[in-house]
Amino acid sequence: MIKTLYLQLCAAALAVCLAALFAGTRGAISAFLAGVVCIFPAAWFAFRLLFKARRRSGRVSPTDFFIGEFVKIVTMLGLLVVVVKAYAVHWPSLLFGMAIVLQASFLAFWKKS
Repeated sequence: MIKTLYLQLCAAALAVCLAALFAGTRGAISAFLAGVVCIFPAAWFAFRLLFKARRRSGRVSPTDFFIGEFVKIVTMLGLLVVVVKAYAVHWPSLLFGMAIVLQASFLAFWKKS
C-alpha cells in the first residue's frame, strides 16, 4: 500500500511537470490539485487498512475494505467538487493529472516486493 502512494506521488510530480510544460502555470496548478484530490483519500485508506491489520494481527475483513474504498471514492468526489468550485481549473490538465495518478496504483501490482 505504501509503495502505491509513492508511485502516485511520482506520477503526480510527472503530471505537474508535463502540465507546466504544455499548459503553463494554470495547468501545473490544476495537475497538482488533481494529485491532491487523488492522493489524500488514497493515503487515508492505506493507513486505515494498515492500522486495522496491525490491530487485528494481520487480518482485514472485506467489510472494512469495501467501506474504506467507498469512503475514499466519496471523499475524492467531494474534494474534486471543492477544487472545481474554488479554482478556475484547466480541465485537460486536471483530467490528465487524475488519470496519471489513478493509473499509477496499477504499477504497484506489476512489480513484486
